[in-house]
Order: sequence, then structure tokens, then C-alpha cells
Amino acid sequence: MADERPMLAYKVLTGEQLAALERDGRFDGAPVDLADGFVHLSTAAQLTATVDKHFAGQDDLHVAAVDLEAYADRVRWEAAREGQLFPHLYEPLLLETVVAYGPLERLEDGTVKLPIAG
Repeated sequence: MADERPMLAYKVLTGEQLAALERDGRFDGAPVDLADGFVHLSTAAQLTATVDKHFAGQDDLHVAAVDLEAYADRVRWEAAREGQLFPHLYEPLLLETVVAYGPLERLEDGTVKLPIAG
């Protein structure tokens, strides 16, 4: 049900990708995004597993919190890993829709710390 879906999703970016987002005001996608035809996003609950699976061993990573309401029907919730529904953005990620971002950090329990607007 659409009204139960989170208002924020998260995108993991390399330092170079974040710099491009800041410089250009938009991010067209990482190579996997461009190949799949959409920008891969994760919910807060999915973020740590996404980082562990797709970014293990990488340094200089950043997490951007994305306002999904700004995209309305341009975000599709589609089954991916283990049948979970993931938010997929079918257009470039715009800097103006990023409500917070920061370096990827982990909490004591190993989960990825969410960036907080402020």
C-alpha cells in the first residue's frame, strides 16, 4: 500500500559520484543504474544489506537521503533481493531532492548510520 511506504530512500555514492551530484545538481546513475535503466535506492531497513552486498571493501562512500515524495509516480517499488520491494527511480537523482547526505558511517551494532537533515 502506497501510504505505508517510507517518504525517504537512500542512495550510496562514491566520493566521485557525490562530487558530480554537487557539481551538476543531478546524478544520472552509477554503471549498474545506467545498465538497468533506473537509479537503485534502498529503504532505511534495506540500506545495511545493500552496502554489505554491493559495496564491501570500498572506501570513500557516502549516503544520500532522497525525498521520494518529490518524485511521486516516477519511483517504482519493484521486487529485487529476496523478493523485497526496492524503490527504483526512473530518472536522474536531483540534488534538490536530497534532504541530507554524509560519509558512510556505521553504528556500534554494524548498521549504516542514516544521514540526518539539519
